[in-house]
Amino acid sequence: MSESDWHTLESVVVLSRLDSAPNGLTSTEAQQRLSVHGRNFIPGARRRSLQLMLLAQFTDFMILVLLAAALISGVIGEPQDTIAILVIVLLNAILGAVQEFRAERAVAALREMAAPDARVLRDGRAVTLAASELVPGDLVLLEAGNVVPADLRLLDTAEMQSDESSLTGESHPAVKQAGRLDRADLPVGDRLNLAYKGSLITRGTGSGVVVATGLHTQIGRIAELLRGESGVKTPLQLRLARFGRYLALAVLAICAVVFTAGLLQGQPVMLMFLTAVSLAVAAIPEALPAVVTISLALGARKLVRHNALVRNLPAVETLGSVTCICADKTGTLTQNRMSAERLYIDGRWHDTLPGPGGTEPAQYLGQAMALNNDVRLMDGGPAGEPTELALFLAAESAGYSGAGLAQAMPRLATIAFDSERKQMTTLHRRAGGTVAFIKGAPERVLAQCRSVLLPDGKGTIDGHHLLAEAERLANEGYRVLAFAMRELDSQPSVADSAMIERELTFLGLVALIDPPRPEARQAVADCLSAGVTPVMITGDHPGTAMAIAERLGIVADGDGVLTGTGLASLDDAAFARVVGSVRVYARVSPEQKLRIVKGLQDRGEFVAMTGDGVNDAPALKRASIGVAMGQKGTDVAREAADMVLLDDDFATIVRAVRAGRRIFDNIRKFIKDTMSSNSGEIWTLFLAPFLGLPIPLLPIHSLWINLVTAGLACLAFTAEPAEPGIMRRPRRPPGESIFAHGM
Repeated sequence: MSESDWHTLESVVVLSRLDSAPNGLTSTEAQQRLSVHGRNFIPGARRRSLQLMLLAQFTDFMILVLLAAALISGVIGEPQDTIAILVIVLLNAILGAVQEFRAERAVAALREMAAPDARVLRDGRAVTLAASELVPGDLVLLEAGNVVPADLRLLDTAEMQSDESSLTGESHPAVKQAGRLDRADLPVGDRLNLAYKGSLITRGTGSGVVVATGLHTQIGRIAELLRGESGVKTPLQLRLARFGRYLALAVLAICAVVFTAGLLQGQPVMLMFLTAVSLAVAAIPEALPAVVTISLALGARKLVRHNALVRNLPAVETLGSVTCICADKTGTLTQNRMSAERLYIDGRWHDTLPGPGGTEPAQYLGQAMALNNDVRLMDGGPAGEPTELALFLAAESAGYSGAGLAQAMPRLATIAFDSERKQMTTLHRRAGGTVAFIKGAPERVLAQCRSVLLPDGKGTIDGHHLLAEAERLANEGYRVLAFAMRELDSQPSVADSAMIERELTFLGLVALIDPPRPEARQAVADCLSAGVTPVMITGDHPGTAMAIAERLGIVADGDGVLTGTGLASLDDAAFARVVGSVRVYARVSPEQKLRIVKGLQDRGEFVAMTGDGVNDAPALKRASIGVAMGQKGTDVAREAADMVLLDDDFATIVRAVRAGRRIFDNIRKFIKDTMSSNSGEIWTLFLAPFLGLPIPLLPIHSLWINLVTAGLACLAFTAEPAEPGIMRRPRRPPGESIFAHGM
């Protein structure tokens, strides 16, 4: 059975195909299936040992040239040269390996150690099992606060909502249902009768049958995609490798000329061979690997103080070279929490809810926002479904205390939200009778309203105008809810929606959105001034994506958004023509995020990718540098990234860009200084045989000059502060040489 078909089937057909039953599997059957399907977990990436990290440090081209020089010195009987070179190389390798090992340990400390449990029907009764024991056909019971343990086809739901932001990028919780859906090609976020492994049930209860476990789940598919993706070399690695190749070729050419010229003059073979080796040692900047490593290590240490954990040392400089930052919206550019931003009261929009001293409509709206919810008051503060929590907090901040109002106007009954009515009603006792507060979808609530509450009493409602206002805000990316009330002389004997939810009085509209991080707009502006192009990539609604992008300055008026459906319709050639101009992608899948990153890299861009969700992980690994969120980010995203932002602050990226540019500048200063110094040695060794002079410098002398008199002094460049205007400088073209700009 294809995983894409489960949502199109009736519940009874799903149970039949899985050979399951409404009272679950038997223990015997579950054990047999476990042996066939395997345990319900996703294998983690195999961690590199310290020994492998150490060996990886010896793959640099110039390190290999130095090792060759050490070998030659040993062969010709100069063990002191061999020892000196090997000590240099080993110290460089230890510095790099220790930094990587410490970063790996820090990331491991971020992982949650406890494996989740699941409530399952086995042998006709509810039992608690480790999630890894689940098999296809198991019946799982869900309630608010549960992490979904496997991919489930829901069989029944009661007010169930699920936070799938880490998987789909949606900022709003998904309202779940149990009925079949018609379209087979629905995006993951629109398959409302499925619950996905790793998502969080934020509200309600329900049950579902397991349709996929382990690597066959949506998260598992992303893990497989991640496993098949390899990273790319950083700009610094590419430039230094190019520099090392050119330098090595030049050194070999000079050595060949000197060696041949000496032999033609009748000089001894060993003498000329030793001269050629001395020339090679003199020309190679032996301290460069150490300077690069120390610069990167010091930069990484400084960034940790700014809450950026570097897992891969070259990544410190990479952000200084990026030409494009692809940022996930939810949780990266935004706060990943709903906030009530606009309120329509008394015929106009307000930015904040007026306090208890305001007009009568504002007072009733404040009471409705504080009371019409299932928010729980905990020791650590209020907790509940994100949308209701946002409404509750907005009322609290305006002076409408939920706890105080609950005592003054105790709840008598609740008509819970359901996907058919699209609204929720609570009844409260008050002096003189009972009041019902209703909140829900504007089109449903407004259809039941007969009047509107105005400062001077009730008036005639203009439903078309109010609905147009709600639709305008919805098109701007807001989630809009309507509030209404009905005054009753006494408490109804039965809380019946058909009897209560009619002849309502309209109170107002509330527009909610996942707001941008306060520092994100300035961070985007800094990126633009530095010549770095920000691109938003999200699984969220196009309207929401554009609203946030416009606020942050990522796009200007008139710029469009490319959706996942539109992207899927473009072949590679057509996409290559537009990828350089699109600034916002919405409703995209993990595979499409990967395609976007590759498309930009094919244009020659050095791409940084930020994200926190499981769906971001393949693109994080593929990008020139992947930047994951450390607080709200998933383990999978952090494992795939080169850098982890411990405070989830997008502005930290800008500080890292500045640090990367400073480090690259300082490496160029070192190369300029050391190559100028080495040129004196090269000319001395090159000219001596032609002037009939003995070898003026042995390899050990060149090493001493390069490391002690020049190398140690040049280490001061690692602490050199940033040049003025470093963030107003145009970005470096990807193919630019390390010797560019006159060096």
